[in-house]
Parts: sequence; C-alpha cells; structure tokens
Amino acid sequence: MEDTRVISDAQRLSASLGQLPDPMVKPAFIVVSGLPGTGKSYFCSKLAERLPFIILESDALRKTLFPSPTYSLPESSQLFQSIHHLIEVLLKKGIPLILDATNLSERYRERLYNIADRLNLKLILVRVEAPAEIVFQRLKARAEGTNPENRSGADWAVFQKMKPAVEKIRRNHYAVDTSRDITPVLDKIVREVNR
Repeated sequence: MEDTRVISDAQRLSASLGQLPDPMVKPAFIVVSGLPGTGKSYFCSKLAERLPFIILESDALRKTLFPSPTYSLPESSQLFQSIHHLIEVLLKKGIPLILDATNLSERYRERLYNIADRLNLKLILVRVEAPAEIVFQRLKARAEGTNPENRSGADWAVFQKMKPAVEKIRRNHYAVDTSRDITPVLDKIVREVNR
C-alpha cells in the first residue's frame, strides 16, 4: 500500500503539469540522465518539439512540492517517490513521457527500469553530457540569472559534488554531447519511438 503522502504529492505534481498529450496504446518512456548544466532540459525541450510527450522536470516538480527547496536527502527521497508514482499513473493512462532528472546512480534508475518492464513499455535511456568548461560557463550564466527558463538551483559547486556519483548506465542508451549538434540523436530517438 503506497503511502498517502506519496499519492497526494503525486496528485499535486500532476495538477501542475497543464495540458497532457493524447493517450497512446503503448506510450514510450524516455529517461534523460546527466549532471547539472549538461543540457538535459534543453535536450528534453528539443525532443518534445518533435514528439507529443509530457516532460517531467524534477527541478520544476521539486519547487511545486517544496517552494524553498533544501535539496536534502529526505526532501529528494519524498520528491522521487512521488515522481515515480506519477510516472506509473501517467504511463498506465497511456501518456508518453520524458523524465528530466539527474538520475546519476543505477540504483535510482533501477526503479525506472522496473516501472517500464512491469508495464511492458518501450524504455529509451539518454545520457546527456558536455565538456566541463562549457558546463562551467552555463552554470555561471545560470547563477547570474540570465536564463528565466531555468528552474534548477544547481551551480558549479553542486556539479563538482555530484560528479563522483555518476554511474555507468548498464542498459543500452543514447549518449549526447549538447555542445555539439544534437539532431542525429534526436532523429534516432524519434525513429525508435515511432518504430
């Protein structure tokens, strides 16, 4: 029995999403992983321009549940339990989705693999990266508040702290460097979704 807080948090997150895409018989589930500043949200937005998917952006969802986030372990645990519940609810309704979160460790990704496997859905994994000097420039611009679209609180110190936590994705996945042309990877993912 799922805890009632998880369910009510997931309902609050769901209410914050706005218009959902049309349901599909077998929706695909795209999981995007990567360190802060590597371009996950940019990549997800470009993907969503080509696929009618809803983006679950962990930074935005965190601020829905925690208007002044602390990024503590208990807060992150509560957030991701609710996100995982929401993912399952949406996929069961046929809503195709993209999860935009750091997803750095295989242990956390395992929960996502299990959801896709249990629902027998197509799971597409993407690792987003960029050279450190580019990430540094992006995070510096983020700290200066030059991008109103950005909802992340992560800075260079957070990037450096999280970097050692990155674990190899053990399943087949796409790797994309957002400092280069991302179109070839977008094309491959769109083809895989439509296959």
